[in-house]
Amino acid sequence: MGCSYDYAYSPREVLFTILLEKRVEYAIIVVNENIQKYIQAEKRNGGTIMSEIYDIAILGAGPAGITAAIYAARAKMNILWLDKQFAQGGQILNTYEVDNYPGLPGISGMDLGETMSNHAARLGIEPVRENVLSVEDAGEEKIIRTKKHEYRTKTVILACGASHRKLGIAGEEELSGMGVSYCATCDGAFFKEKTVVVVGGGNMAVEDAIFLSRICKKVYLVHRRDELRADQVLQESLLACGNVEIIWNSVAVEIQGVECVTGLKIRNVQDNTESEIETDGVFIAVGIIPNTDKFRNLVKLDEAGYIIAGEEGITGTPGVFAAGDIRTKMLRQVVTAVSDGANAVTSVHNYLISAFHN
Repeated sequence: MGCSYDYAYSPREVLFTILLEKRVEYAIIVVNENIQKYIQAEKRNGGTIMSEIYDIAILGAGPAGITAAIYAARAKMNILWLDKQFAQGGQILNTYEVDNYPGLPGISGMDLGETMSNHAARLGIEPVRENVLSVEDAGEEKIIRTKKHEYRTKTVILACGASHRKLGIAGEEELSGMGVSYCATCDGAFFKEKTVVVVGGGNMAVEDAIFLSRICKKVYLVHRRDELRADQVLQESLLACGNVEIIWNSVAVEIQGVECVTGLKIRNVQDNTESEIETDGVFIAVGIIPNTDKFRNLVKLDEAGYIIAGEEGITGTPGVFAAGDIRTKMLRQVVTAVSDGANAVTSVHNYLISAFHN
């Protein structure tokens, strides 16, 4: 450090001064080394460690996630809200009409999602658009890692919803986006006055077939059983569509085409005979699967992959809660997802009081 010493001081004083300066010099080196280590730690996974510890982190921006954000904002919680999508609303964005949400009969899924997200925005809360890579249970803190950041929070609400189930047949992946679709409301307009096939027999499939019947020249509905699983009111609406033909007891075997869909090969499950349907598009509506793969080491799942949690959203992991289609439940509807979001925040509030304010 280049200091000179005045030998008017005693040898002991000079020695003490030298040792003191060496200690300071060593301390500076150690501090600098630790600063560099911290910077490197911040940069792992290409992201930055955020120093703030949130009260609550909400993962997902469907009806459950949006409701949770609204309730958490009204409770004046310190909120981290993450979702990877551009638009909020989750699966309802793919629904052409929501006719069973109280007070808003006949509203489109897109409009309902926008209305909900606008409500949250008026409270000053909007999701950060980042894809969550993992969530780690570190005791009183939960560590959330994205590609950009590493966040810390006292609690987490998992509201990541579910995704469309695939058939897993030949041609499905190859022709995805070239005639194969999982969203009739998104892609139906591309098939105006054309022939399409809907695969499935539940509410989603019947809703898609009804919607497409208003656009397409001909709609085939292929179902593996001899009766539909959809709600009776939807079945009645479907049967009233003059351009819809139901093909019973049949499963899709292969989606045909090279640069675009040209046909669908099906097999009758009763006699194993195969036939082909000439079609311009195939809409697959065979259910959903929960988006829980990244949480398998965090919470307990049932055989179907849903997070085991009751109406209060409480999981087997302290500080981790579940809401919406991602958890075990009897009915998966917008109204139940909204209820889940509210209940989960109430459970978070109670947990924070018991865990951090005793």
